[in-house]
Amino acid sequence: MNAVAEQAPIERVIERIKKVYGRWNKTTTVAQMRDDWDDLLWSDTFPAKTEAVSANGVDAMWIDAADAAADKVLLYFHGGGFRVGSVRSHRDLIARISAGANCRALGVNYRRSPEHHFPAPIEDAMSAYQWLLDQGFLPNHIALVGDSAGGGVALSLLLALRAKNLPLPVATVTMSVWSDLTASGESYITRAAADPIHQQRMIQGMAKAYLNGAVPRDPQASPLFADLHGLPPLLLQVGDRETVLDDSRNFVAKACAAGVDAELEVWDGMIHVFQQFTSELPEALQAIESIGCFLKKHWPTNDKRGINARI
Repeated sequence: MNAVAEQAPIERVIERIKKVYGRWNKTTTVAQMRDDWDDLLWSDTFPAKTEAVSANGVDAMWIDAADAAADKVLLYFHGGGFRVGSVRSHRDLIARISAGANCRALGVNYRRSPEHHFPAPIEDAMSAYQWLLDQGFLPNHIALVGDSAGGGVALSLLLALRAKNLPLPVATVTMSVWSDLTASGESYITRAAADPIHQQRMIQGMAKAYLNGAVPRDPQASPLFADLHGLPPLLLQVGDRETVLDDSRNFVAKACAAGVDAELEVWDGMIHVFQQFTSELPEALQAIESIGCFLKKHWPTNDKRGINARI
């Protein structure tokens, strides 16, 4: 197989994404952008049981793969630059991780800009996490998972929980995390030509709209700048072509220096949140399998199933 044929699947994915971006201009409404993004990514090819719920007033949805353990749950935060994306756009990805990790999944539709600003998504994340505790889930039976901006929400939630001396989840996974809203990592320059979608100026614009005057180096907004001691085990996945590569690379390096059990997976030739394109990219399926293995490794095995969970 020649090099062109090998690149065909990822290039087809890129063209699909560019086609959506190419329709947007200054007159495109936020509502249209959200619909376009959901339509691009939505899939229900992977079977799962779904149920809409209110998690302490936060719109959320159970997305449970068949035979998933009832006493374990991943709390999922979608990406989309704090402006687009939803549980609908991420339904298939969440279902697949639920199956791979053998747990239930609760996807969170946190508040987005421009209607809402920092720290609204983190407040919603805290509310949803507390709701799971109120339902009887044990902290060591809860994992956080998020992609892009949602990955940043997951990491910010860890910091918020630690600051309040609340029990931390058993582990956290991010995909293409946006952990640095200053967009100051070297990869914003070194990967600019390789990344077909996200460029530094665009990312800084999204950050400005979300922050609404808040300081981008605020550790609650940009977890990369926080003290990372005492966090639970972490797995960060990222594509090698991404301008946000250093958001993962630098975070893992800093976490490890703080004594955190943190793992980094850099996927060669892959783009932003490539895990969503399972029908085209075998790497997406492999990455999801790796996430499942990581979470199953950290689920407790010596306690009674469903000891406190009211399912």
